[in-house]
Amino acid sequence: MMIDSNPPLLHHYQALLRKSAKLQHANNNNNNNRTIEIHNDPIVDECELPLIDLSGLESCNATERVACTAAICKAASEWGFFQVVNHGISTELLRNMKEEQMKLFKVPFDRKVTSEILNNPYRWGTPTATRSNQFSWSEAFHIPLTKISDAASWGEFTSLREAINEFAPAMLKVSRLLASILAENLGYPNDAIEKLCDASTCFLRLNHYPSCPKSQDEIFGLVPHTDSDFLTILYQDQVGGLQLMKDSKWVAVKPNPDALIVNIGDLFQAWSNDVYKSVEHKVVANDKMDRYSIAYFLCPSYSTIINGYRKPSLYRKFTFGEYRHRIQEDVKNIGHKIGLSRFLL
Repeated sequence: MMIDSNPPLLHHYQALLRKSAKLQHANNNNNNNRTIEIHNDPIVDECELPLIDLSGLESCNATERVACTAAICKAASEWGFFQVVNHGISTELLRNMKEEQMKLFKVPFDRKVTSEILNNPYRWGTPTATRSNQFSWSEAFHIPLTKISDAASWGEFTSLREAINEFAPAMLKVSRLLASILAENLGYPNDAIEKLCDASTCFLRLNHYPSCPKSQDEIFGLVPHTDSDFLTILYQDQVGGLQLMKDSKWVAVKPNPDALIVNIGDLFQAWSNDVYKSVEHKVVANDKMDRYSIAYFLCPSYSTIINGYRKPSLYRKFTFGEYRHRIQEDVKNIGHKIGLSRFLL
């Protein structure tokens, strides 16, 4: 008997389709209003994100250092997304991390669900979805980095723990470097990010998008969203599927095997008074190939107060904990997050 490692995504998606059809039928009968469900656009232009060579930050030429810093700030402001090469994380480490990630996801589904590894960080699909267009065709392990040192909580996955023990500090170093450059550009002290975000407040998300029998324009691998942190760094394979909103339309990100993808989170947008942009993005399901990615989220403690760097501030003061709670409530009540607009003055 073949043991399936993938979650029952199709079963749950089809249940949501039936529920959506019933709701639509009821709405049409009651008030002749149509509930339109938004799915993927069938035709999307492909783009190459701004590519920044971080070796320029260590150049002996002052002009090159300044130009590299300026390129980072410009991309954060105009795109909210960019990619970096010569980031200091070895190809061997990235390859090893992906191999360990794939081994973890190949564990039988019932074991992933019941596993006590790291206090059960496993998630699949979208438990809060009430309509088919709120469903994500994916599974993930959401790992707080405070748990790395707890050897007992890793069970049999000791090699994964060893890989993350090396991978997470390397990602923290790159994310702090980039965030510090962006913060200094706003006038913050060069150690502001280091004081706000350390290894204990950040987390890692291991993502797996199983191949999907549905058409790509029908279902999301990951529903449209913005990130709730300061900065996210993504290591992805070459399957593709990541799309972002640019100039009010979706564009597909062309994978680059040598690059890490960086995107601005909601906290940085609020902290910068909208100088930097937290951009909506999504993952499109692939009908032929599985996709893997690893996201590192640079976060502060939940008690950290977020306030605009200059007056008048566009947003009222809020803590990261308050923001996360509000998002969770929105997703629970209406199926998606409202985000920063709730905190506008």
